[in-house]
Amino acid sequence: MTKAADSREITLDILLEILEKGGYSHVILGQALEKYQYLEKQDRAFITRLTEGTVEYRITIDGILNQCSKVKVGKMKPVIRTILRLSVYQIMWMDRVPDSAVCNEAVKLAEKRKFHGLKGFVNGVLRSVVRQKASFVFTDWEQKYSMPGWLIDHWRERYPEPVTEAMLQAFLADIPTTVRCNLDRASQEEILASLKAQEVFVEVSPLAPDALLLRSYDYLEGLTAFQKGWIQVQDVSSGFVGKIADPQPGARVLDVCGAPGGKSLHLADLLKGTGMVTVRDLTEKKVRMIEENIRRTGFTNIQAEVWDALVFDPAWTEQADLVLADLPCSGLGIIGKKPDIKYRMTAEKITELAALQRAVLTVAARYVKPGGRLVYSTCTVSHQENEDQVAWFLAQFPFRPADLTGMLGPAVKEESMKQGYLQLLPGQYPCDGFFLAAFEKIKTEVDHGTD
Repeated sequence: MTKAADSREITLDILLEILEKGGYSHVILGQALEKYQYLEKQDRAFITRLTEGTVEYRITIDGILNQCSKVKVGKMKPVIRTILRLSVYQIMWMDRVPDSAVCNEAVKLAEKRKFHGLKGFVNGVLRSVVRQKASFVFTDWEQKYSMPGWLIDHWRERYPEPVTEAMLQAFLADIPTTVRCNLDRASQEEILASLKAQEVFVEVSPLAPDALLLRSYDYLEGLTAFQKGWIQVQDVSSGFVGKIADPQPGARVLDVCGAPGGKSLHLADLLKGTGMVTVRDLTEKKVRMIEENIRRTGFTNIQAEVWDALVFDPAWTEQADLVLADLPCSGLGIIGKKPDIKYRMTAEKITELAALQRAVLTVAARYVKPGGRLVYSTCTVSHQENEDQVAWFLAQFPFRPADLTGMLGPAVKEESMKQGYLQLLPGQYPCDGFFLAAFEKIKTEVDHGTD
């Protein structure tokens, strides 16, 4: 078996776990790449692209297969369906792979998986795709951008058509790995020199000078800058959380839902060794992830502990200068990085998540000192979880919006920042879809009167 063929079979198993058994794409793919570390860099890159691309374009791929096959996708056997899907992706979007090789390897895969009687079917469908590939034209956005129709309608209700379409296009674009520099650990110059010495292609984000875009590396864990804790994987939009939080020297900070810890580590970095950041999450497993990142980065003004954000902790009553509530959300803003989100999410789940967010915010609000700040963030583009939450929170609790004007540099300017919140949209900004809001707890003056 050639390495390319071996890579296709590995990808088949990965995709079966994701598309047929409901596994999370980033988890299943990450586990496979760790298992097959012995493969060459180019083979792992092939597996990654083929996996992510097939998941990303699944709706479009299924539309193509339904045009070229008498047996519709929903009626196919799972293994055959998956072989055809990964093959169509190669034919349509991987120009360097010869169509004949794709068809031949698909037939071999069917045989290897004991579907000898269906190899003619696989070959016939794929040959039909090859013949017609130049004529496939999808005008409806669901097929064109491989996005569920209800989600497109969800965004169309909120945004102008060009804004929505730009977001759909951005989700399908190639996305580099974004890292934030821990500038209390090393200078920007040291970090850039280290990465370039390991032949990583590096660009500075146009949105933030401490955010770097990385391409053409093998393993992140193999980079010296990562091993030394100089960089942390974090999208530039997520890095904005620390900037609007604006922690002051010596601040006492509580992150109520913080795994894997990127935002809290940023706050520890900004505090330059002062204060203390307490970062919590629900399970021992998640807290271990945070603790591993704390050890790697070497910050001493941060600690992790297990706590359910829905349970009020009286020891923290009005004790925090800053509370960070980066809460569970629908994740619609990171579909470009985790494409299976668009197939998992439903309107009902969004409603449930919005209710969960309000429950956590109700608890978190009690931890903020008078005059202190609460920062709320999500990695989604959903008004129920974002703008609607801001209006609800300000109506329920003694807080006022913090003016964010100018806090995120000259490249980010939105009118809403005066009202204390910002919705970042892919296609408008080169980053994830992300929402940020900052609230200041109102100090109440007590009139003691006179005797």
